[in-house]
Amino acid sequence: MVENGEGLRAGRVWRPELQGPSVVTPRGGRLIDVTCRAVPTLSALCALDDPAGWLREARGEDIGPLEALGAPAPDALHLLAPCDLQVIKACGVTFAGSMIERVIEERAGGDPARAHDLRATLAEAVGGSLRDLRPGSEEAAAVKARLIEEGLWSQYLEVGIGPDAEVFTKAPVLSSVGHGAAVGLHPASRWNNPEPEVVLAVSPNGRAVGATLGNDVNLRDVEGRSALLLGKAKDNNASCAIGPMLRLFDQSFGMEDVRRAELTLTVQGPEGFRLEGRSAMAQISRDPQDLVDQTIGRHHQYPDGFMLFLGTLFAPTQDRGAPGEGFTHQIGDRVTIEASGLGRLENTVALSTEAPEWHFGLMALMANLARRGLLA
Repeated sequence: MVENGEGLRAGRVWRPELQGPSVVTPRGGRLIDVTCRAVPTLSALCALDDPAGWLREARGEDIGPLEALGAPAPDALHLLAPCDLQVIKACGVTFAGSMIERVIEERAGGDPARAHDLRATLAEAVGGSLRDLRPGSEEAAAVKARLIEEGLWSQYLEVGIGPDAEVFTKAPVLSSVGHGAAVGLHPASRWNNPEPEVVLAVSPNGRAVGATLGNDVNLRDVEGRSALLLGKAKDNNASCAIGPMLRLFDQSFGMEDVRRAELTLTVQGPEGFRLEGRSAMAQISRDPQDLVDQTIGRHHQYPDGFMLFLGTLFAPTQDRGAPGEGFTHQIGDRVTIEASGLGRLENTVALSTEAPEWHFGLMALMANLARRGLLA
């Protein structure tokens, strides 16, 4: 889950004896709790001028070997999502391949049975013309005009090749789950899939300071019925997984490594079904820095920073059930997302109504930190 070797990693664990979270870093196979009044939260670490430099020199408490991390449970030491006070933002339709799938969802009205025929029609009509377009360029505007004339325009193509990226709020502060936790599907959904993504940690001044992995769970039928249902499709109990830890940017790892990242995804079903996929950041249509700049600026501030999902190339079409209906999750699926330098994020699929309820919010966190004497 957490790779050994070079690189500075910061994460959060639940410490049952403290009934609260701590900021940790792995050193020599051990977990070091570096929580202090200067850095009571991971968001405070990310807001420092030099998070990597601070963490490299930080002293802390040895709380055991990495192997001591267990499955998420209130009475067990376990990993939490490597973020706390940051707002959870996400970018959609940032890859040409997944852009076509969003158009298919829209035109199918959320019905997976219609997707197969639509996929062939749309791929032939617009697929090749979109892959090399720079969003917001004159060439993209010309393609947009042609598609409107041909009756093929879509709101997803607008954010895919137009000047403005799709940036939305994925989940409430502190609601994301971490490695090993259940990831939730709304029980109303019958067509859904994982979305393996790189997630940036961005400081309050708009500087990307680290990266990790995320699963931006997608309810294709819900969003396909109407883009106005995006909130229901994206924000449900346990529907946002981030982890395992944050790789801080330093001389050994930075934004160029994010641009070259290769993500692999495996879904292992309880019935023996197996799905494998990849998402190559080199094929992203919008540069990660542009996505950061479109999220924060004079138009919008984030005093505690934010986490930013960068989107995915992965859009599964492999049939799992009825021919032509493509992939959808089953309860009990084990989803594994991996990338060199960022580790492995693994979650098991459950209904959002059956996943553990989220109770530890902002008031609980502040009260816990205050009891521990960590607030100035």
